[in-house]
Amino acid sequence: MNTTELEGNWEEQKGKLKQKFAALTDNDLLFKEGLKDEMIGKLEIKLGKTKEELLKIIENL
Repeated sequence: MNTTELEGNWEEQKGKLKQKFAALTDNDLLFKEGLKDEMIGKLEIKLGKTKEELLKIIENL
């Protein structure tokens, strides 16, 4: 999933992620242009998942 795909429907994806992982907050899912890797890194730590696992989860929402 590239940044354009992620950014295009991020609000919808963010809602689904918050439903799936109740521990996530809006701050955890703050998507800023050029900071996708930073956000993914925070999610890796908080959820204990790898970058590949997280991208697959987001892709399959």
